[in-house]
Formats: sequence, structure tokens, C-alpha cells
Amino acid sequence: MLLILGVAMGLTDYLFTANVPEKLVVFAKEFIHSRWVFLLALNLFLLVVGCLMDIFSAIVVVAPLIIPLGREFGFDPVHLGIIFLANLELGFLTPPVGMNLFLSAYRFRKPMTEVTRAILPCWVFY
Repeated sequence: MLLILGVAMGLTDYLFTANVPEKLVVFAKEFIHSRWVFLLALNLFLLVVGCLMDIFSAIVVVAPLIIPLGREFGFDPVHLGIIFLANLELGFLTPPVGMNLFLSAYRFRKPMTEVTRAILPCWVFY
């Protein structure tokens, strides 16, 4: 786990050195003109990130990238953090790579398909 976090910190350092947050803000302001469209795009992006990355690495790598975007579109950092964590947790429950599904299947000694079927009502009501 420490190796993954170390690599994530190195990637974050590189992203800041390359001025990626500033370039991302310019790109987003050019193509996204509504804060609601930004919020929808952010939610979809964070769901994908939650499916593919563990939460600690996502916090280290993605949070510094979306905080300037959130400020630019007028979102409070606390609200942005709540959106961030809620979407990452929902991504953890998403079938392709959802880490919580693997942990639940291992812990309760159930096949992955059964655990995935059990999570579908949560997805429908979210």
C-alpha cells in the first residue's frame, strides 16, 4: 500500500510541475459553460475513477486536480469533498473493478456474481 501511495505522490508532484491543474481549468472553461454540466461531468468522471483506483490513491492524485475546477465553477471545497467521497464509494461498488465487491465476496465466501446481484438494488435507488 505504501508503494502505491508513493507512486501516487510522485504522479501528483509531476502533475503540479507540469501545471496540469491550470491547463485543466482553462480546458474546462472553454468547453463547459454551466456549473450543472460540470457537476454531471465530475460525477461521471469520479465514478470511473472509483471503479479503477483505490480511494487513497484517488484522493492523492485526483483531489488536487478537481479543487481548482470546483473553485472556478463556484463550488465550496467542503461540498466538493462530499461529492468526491460519495462518488468514489459508489465507484467502489461498481461491478467492473469495484474493490468493495471483491472484499465482500472474499469475506462472506460468496461468488462474485452473487455479490454483484446483491448490489444492484443499491445502484437503482442511488
